Amino acid sequence: MKIEYDPERDLLYIYFAEIETKAAKTITVTPCVHADFDKYGKLIGIEVIEASTVMGKKIENGVSP
Repeated sequence: MKIEYDPERDLLYIYFAEIETKAAKTITVTPCVHADFDKYGKLIGIEVIEASTVMGKKIENGVSP
């Protein structure tokens, strides 16, 4: 698992597979939270848009790029 945060775009991505794995399907879990799945239906990542709003101030201090 790898976690990346882009403070300029306020975007958090949690990888559950290799970074090169392509998403075949994306499902919106809640507004600003999207789950990516590979062609076999396996969860490969979660994207959080407006991460500091969705997750609170913890994101600014707790995740490094």
